[in-house]
Amino acid sequence: MPRTFAAYDSNRNDSLGESLFPLSSRITRRDWIRIGGIGLGGLSLPGLIAADSARSSQGDPIRAGKAKAAIILFLNGGPSQLDMWDLKPDAPEEIRGTFRPIATSTPGVLISEGLPRTARLSDKYSIIRSLCHEDADHPTAAYWMMIGSPIGRRGGADVTMNRVDRPHPGSVVAKFRGSIGGMPPFVLVPEAISPIGVERPGQFAGFLGPAYDPWRIVGDPIHARFHVGALSLPEGVGVERLADRRGLLAALDACSKALADSPSAVTLDSAQARAFDLITSSRVQKALDLSAESSATHDRYGRTIFGQSTLLARRLIESGVRLVHVNWVRHDDGPGGQGYDTHRNHLSFCKSDLFPPTDAAFGSLIEDLSDRGLLDETLVVLMGEFGRTPRFNKDGGRDHWPRCFSAILAGGGVRGGYVHGASDRIGASATRDPATPADLIATLYHALGVDHHAWLRDLQNRPLRIAEGEPIADLMA
Repeated sequence: MPRTFAAYDSNRNDSLGESLFPLSSRITRRDWIRIGGIGLGGLSLPGLIAADSARSSQGDPIRAGKAKAAIILFLNGGPSQLDMWDLKPDAPEEIRGTFRPIATSTPGVLISEGLPRTARLSDKYSIIRSLCHEDADHPTAAYWMMIGSPIGRRGGADVTMNRVDRPHPGSVVAKFRGSIGGMPPFVLVPEAISPIGVERPGQFAGFLGPAYDPWRIVGDPIHARFHVGALSLPEGVGVERLADRRGLLAALDACSKALADSPSAVTLDSAQARAFDLITSSRVQKALDLSAESSATHDRYGRTIFGQSTLLARRLIESGVRLVHVNWVRHDDGPGGQGYDTHRNHLSFCKSDLFPPTDAAFGSLIEDLSDRGLLDETLVVLMGEFGRTPRFNKDGGRDHWPRCFSAILAGGGVRGGYVHGASDRIGASATRDPATPADLIATLYHALGVDHHAWLRDLQNRPLRIAEGEPIADLMA
């Protein structure tokens, strides 16, 4: 029988509340709802726990995979292939810009002078220079890149997440691979992409349901202070006050016996009880404690939102999270500004605000995973929703260009020092081995040991492939 507890009004001052909730300052029903889930796009705690239990009955499409975990670094806005990974030094000035190519640790492979640390690590990653799709609109293009399929409904600037959508790979991995050591399987940090207010599609479990939504980490990345979002305790209730959590659960059992017949009673099942353990997990708290990292490490990653979020991603993977998705924060009228959506002053903004933090965070992540012996079992994907136009516009910017752009893959069985595909002389179209978002996502599943040919059922019970593309075979070592 599931345990129950009665809804309790914290404004009441009676002995029943004091005796039943001595450790929690009378945790209210509203507080428990807050602990239990955060709604659309955020992980429902009981769902997180129940997902791990339900997984064994799903006919898991699991096979051997080199990677145990993955980190997706999403450069929100659309990074320029022509100024980062696929420079055209012999093209006319209105195309090539001012960034010059520099040698990498791989003979014959050149990348931008704006990414010097990344250049020294080229033996540890592959560059895809021939990605292409047909969508130049931010929300739906990002969905296509994250999910591997075009969105099946109307787009536009105000399009947001919907349960009819396909699931993010983190949600699929959560469903079929589950968690490690009690950690949540899928984490999103530091926030969902929402430059104009609405959270854009592609960043949660879609039709798989809230049980597989990402666990959100919230806080202040600049000052390295994070907390556990949906798992956070009610205000004024610290972990130390809940050290005797088993005692609180026992109190809830007592409440069940005393008030089980109350019409306002709500259930506290075993999944919620396990979720309560996760709130106070020392493993979770340790993973989030960036103060454990040296000042030099913080400096290496960069004291930026992206740098500190990437550092947190490394700690979460080390603690057992399966997939961490890190977004480059961008708000048109707030933190991050235009991000990689450089329609104006492109070259100066790349030089001052975009390339240095990207180089520091990505370079430090690859170095640390390699030094700790984790790179072989951790796939890292660096990408955006599309590239930028070959020609500059009248404001010195580059506009949206989905017809040919680049992405980077490292670790998790991916070859180092390799370039897949090629573009034409101005970086406008793929001339060799074009690859689609579906192929990229199929490659991610392949590395993680998830059969990309397996089926999922949507809300209408229609069968859909986990991924519609094929793994890019020559990327795999």
